[in-house]
Amino acid sequence: MNEVLGILDEDFNAVLKAWLEVQKSEGIRRPDLFSDGEIREHTRSLLKSFRSGISTGVTMEGFDLEDDHWNEMRGVLDEITSERVGRGVEPGEMAAFVLSLKVPVFGRLRARLAKKPDQMLEEILLFGRIVDAFALFTNEMFLAEKEAVIARQRDEMMELSTPVVELWEKVLTIPLIGTLDSLRAQEVMESLLEAIVKHQAEVVIVDITGVQTVDTQVAQHLLRTAAAVRLMGAECIISGISPKIAQTMVQLGVDVGEVTTRSTIRTALVRAFERVGYTITTRDGKSVGQVV
Repeated sequence: MNEVLGILDEDFNAVLKAWLEVQKSEGIRRPDLFSDGEIREHTRSLLKSFRSGISTGVTMEGFDLEDDHWNEMRGVLDEITSERVGRGVEPGEMAAFVLSLKVPVFGRLRARLAKKPDQMLEEILLFGRIVDAFALFTNEMFLAEKEAVIARQRDEMMELSTPVVELWEKVLTIPLIGTLDSLRAQEVMESLLEAIVKHQAEVVIVDITGVQTVDTQVAQHLLRTAAAVRLMGAECIISGISPKIAQTMVQLGVDVGEVTTRSTIRTALVRAFERVGYTITTRDGKSVGQVV
């Protein structure tokens, strides 16, 4: 690829400028997400690493993007991809960014090799294959990065949706809102068991006031969580049992067994305090448990 290398060596700045113009004309610059300086730096670093890879990574047998000669190129792509994923660029836009390099290089190859059509065709085909391969490689990296971001966000949302709160000494609660599927139920159980050990808790209140529907699967998840809490030596109180949920559980034939249930978190808290040796009273000495 002598002519391609010659172009990138002798006309580097001109190719860079032309590549930036192609990105602008094809609508893939994304000035809404990146400044002109950032776009130029992404393009410049990618072109520089591309030139370095071609100079050593292309042989008579072809090229292998996994080869060490392309380390710089892969590293630059990884960095740019991560940054662009974080700002909301789509996979197709990232691939189009890489593919647009063909336009300025092909144009210069045609001008240089107009009288050598065989060599021109050979270099255009090889250069095109390399760019296509890197566009595909970039798309795979982009999707992997996107999946990693989604996984991190899912984990963060899971942590936020299953907060274990220490209400009082040896008393914990975890309010559940939304849907309780198998994955979230496992997260709830793990969070609770870790918190029991950390706080030496004796009572755990699992409040399901925010759970709209309870089917057999949800009920089984709750009962398994309660059983795990008991194995840790603590009492599990399930609060927020509405009349509708109670009827549903009866119709489903769900047996709560030894699990303590309460209709509200208020009454569950009274029970929890009794378990750890406290009594809530009003200023006139009346027990809260007796107050209507």
